[in-house]
Parts: sequence; C-alpha cells; structure tokens
Amino acid sequence: MAIESINPANGKLLRSFEALTEEAIAEKLALAAETFRTFPAIPLEQRALWMNKLASLLEQEADEIAPTLTLEMGKPIHAARQEVLKCATACRYYAENAARILAPEPIATENSSYLRWDPIGPVLAIMPWNFPFWQVFRFLAPALMAGNVGLLKHSPNVPQCALLIESLVRRAGFPRGSFQSLLIETEQTAAVLADPRVAAVTLTGSVRAGMAVAEQAGRLIKKSVLELGGSDPFIVLPSCDLDAAVETAVRARLINNGQSCIAAKRFIIHEAIYDAFEQRFIAGMEAMKIGDPMKEDTDIGPLSSAKAAETLEQQVNDAIAAGARVLTGGQRMLGEGNYFEPTALTDIPRTSAAYREELFGPVAMLFKVSTIDEAIEIANDTPYGLGASAWTREPAEQQRLIAEIQAGAVFINAMVASDPRLPFGGIKHSGYGRELHALGMREFLNAKTVVLATSR
Repeated sequence: MAIESINPANGKLLRSFEALTEEAIAEKLALAAETFRTFPAIPLEQRALWMNKLASLLEQEADEIAPTLTLEMGKPIHAARQEVLKCATACRYYAENAARILAPEPIATENSSYLRWDPIGPVLAIMPWNFPFWQVFRFLAPALMAGNVGLLKHSPNVPQCALLIESLVRRAGFPRGSFQSLLIETEQTAAVLADPRVAAVTLTGSVRAGMAVAEQAGRLIKKSVLELGGSDPFIVLPSCDLDAAVETAVRARLINNGQSCIAAKRFIIHEAIYDAFEQRFIAGMEAMKIGDPMKEDTDIGPLSSAKAAETLEQQVNDAIAAGARVLTGGQRMLGEGNYFEPTALTDIPRTSAAYREELFGPVAMLFKVSTIDEAIEIANDTPYGLGASAWTREPAEQQRLIAEIQAGAVFINAMVASDPRLPFGGIKHSGYGRELHALGMREFLNAKTVVLATSR
C-alpha cells in the first residue's frame, strides 16, 4: 500500500511512496544494530559537534524546510518555521548538557561506588503528524547524544518530513545507520518492535495506539515511553490578570490549528468573571484569520485530514445533541480543504462524550464554576492528565492548584508549553515516562550500578 502525502488545504496528492518491503526493513534493522556496535564509543565531544551542526542546518534552512511541514499537515507557515527553529534549541540543549547529564554519579558507601549511564541500543520512535519535526527531535537529540541509535516510524501522512529529517541528520555528519526513517504501514510496526535488535520504543499518539504498543512492549519486556494526548484544563479565578488570561486562552486553544496534545481544551472560569471572559474569548476566537496556511498572515489552517475534520464535526454534533450550546462556530467549513470554524461550546452535560474526550481541533469547551474546589474537581474529572494552566494572583490558590491538579505539568499564569529544559509527559491516560530534560535522555539509558570494593 502507498504512503501518501496529501495537502490538507486542498486535498491534492503531493507525493506517494511504497511501504518498505520485509527485506528492506531487515536491511535497515541490521544497519542500526551494526551502527550501535561502534556509535557509543564515539567521543561525546564529536557527537556534540554533529548535534550543533544539525542545529545550524535547521536554523540556516528553516525557510526552506518549513513549507514541507505546512504542505503535509496544514500548520500555518510561520508556525512551521518556529517549529523548525525550536528543534534547533533541543539539539543545542543536549549538545551542551549531555556531558553533565551522563556524568557518573558517586554513591556514598563503604566502597567506591557510583552510577553510570549506558545506552541500550536501537530505539523505535512512533511519532505523530501534528508536530512532524518537533515530536521527532525531542526524541532524536537526546537519543543520539546518549549513544543510542534511532528508528523512526512516522505518521503515514508526513513521509516527506520523515525523509527530510533523516537527510538533515546525515548531512550534519552522524554515521549512516545512527538515525533512519522507516516508511512503513501501521501493520508493519509490530514486527519491527518484536525484532530482538530493537531495545525500546517511544510513542506519541492516541490512547488506543499506546495501549497496543504498551501491551506488546510489556510482553517483550522492552522499555516504553508513551505520550497519549490530553484534555488540558485552563482555570481562571477572579484575582487573575483577565486581559492576559483571555489573550493566552485563545492562543492556547488554537495553537497548531487546535491540534496539540497540550493545547488548552477545557476552560474553567469562576462565575465572578465568567461573563467578561466569555465575551472577550469569543471575540478573540472570531478575530482569527482562517485560510491558506502558506500565507504569512493566516492564523488558522486546515485540519490534517478529511478524516480528522469528519471526526471533529461528529464530536461537536454529538455534544450539541446532548445539550451543549454553541457560542460561536460549530461547523465544518464548505469548499476545498479540511477547515473547521473556531468553535466554543458551553453547558456541556457531564454525561456527554465531549465532557471527557479530547477534541483535536479548534473547539473550546467553557465551564462556569463558583469555587476553586469546583474548578479543581472539573479539572481532574477526565481520564487524561498531561498539562494544566491556571490563572490567579493569590499565592494560596496557586499552591492548591499546583498540589491538587492531576497532571504531568502545571503552569501558573502561563500557557502550557514544551521546553528542552523541562520534563514533558503525563499521567493517567496521557501516558507514562518523560521526554526532554535529563529525565528524557535517561529514559533509554541503563542506570548501571558500579561497586569497586576497597582493598582487603
């Protein structure tokens, strides 16, 4: 079956690729294993030189790289350019900090004891389409700096991004086989993971995909890291800076055309400021310019595929049928492309599916609460636990929100964002394990205890 790159702005086929044959996959796995035999022995300083070169290529060629992201998955061109540059920051972070993260850690015992960090082998990365470069680089940069080698199974709708990333890694100087893109179908992935030469797996995707990968990895006793999306709360309490909260709320919902795991999706507003927030929020949503994502002044482009638009349309219609009220938008846009109106819903019944499921697109849900207790209760009433944003200037409220919200990250008076310096990951159905930071690098390292007994 062909792997197709389709422009979501107009539905036109850009390019198609044949999935790798079993023989071709076997060759790539053999190359990965052979490369790993020598790659960890390459001095860390040399790997850092290559990683900094990779960062320079991303920075110098961002304008040439960005259109591939936009054409394959529809993000506005300015956002695509920012994504490419953000990947460079991850490369530089790990190039500069790998020596510190990987340094042996002394352990106080009666003997000479320490902890060392060793790479474990080829790691399979199953990555999504919504941030086709960033999702890969936040795995790629720590993996290669740690001495592991990478195998990328990218989403089938962004094959040109996958191949471009592999090309950039090779041009930066990394050995052939240290990072390879596997253009394979979903059905072929299980066989790759089952191969004894693959040491571990990391996946960003749906809960269903995460369950399947976790189940297989568990049977194989292979380490796995999962990031499975979220339905992030955005809590606004009376003492907040309302102007900043509203401006950030609009951006937090509509980032990447609303297709971000850490986009704010459920806006939980105290009744004392609810009306003012709703009015300004709706105005902000309606002010967004929808159109050709290749144009610099476009705020919102299309959803990634016709299927994504159909799914979101069905979710919104189901919510309305269950009793939700539309404040703005609510419709899939007519004409070519997978466009959906910026939408806000309120009065969402607790019994409706939309109350707890993730709406992956430019659709916000607004909830009115009378107390911080009610806000926290609604925030936690979801199977997800990725990120949360809360707005208050009261220190006591800030500490309650930090302590009681069930999420992998809580941002106070700020928008949830990923950063190479900060651990990234979730709890509950948002997955387990962490990316980025030192924790992300160490997920796929062997924490080896060493004891050198004193002379007797």
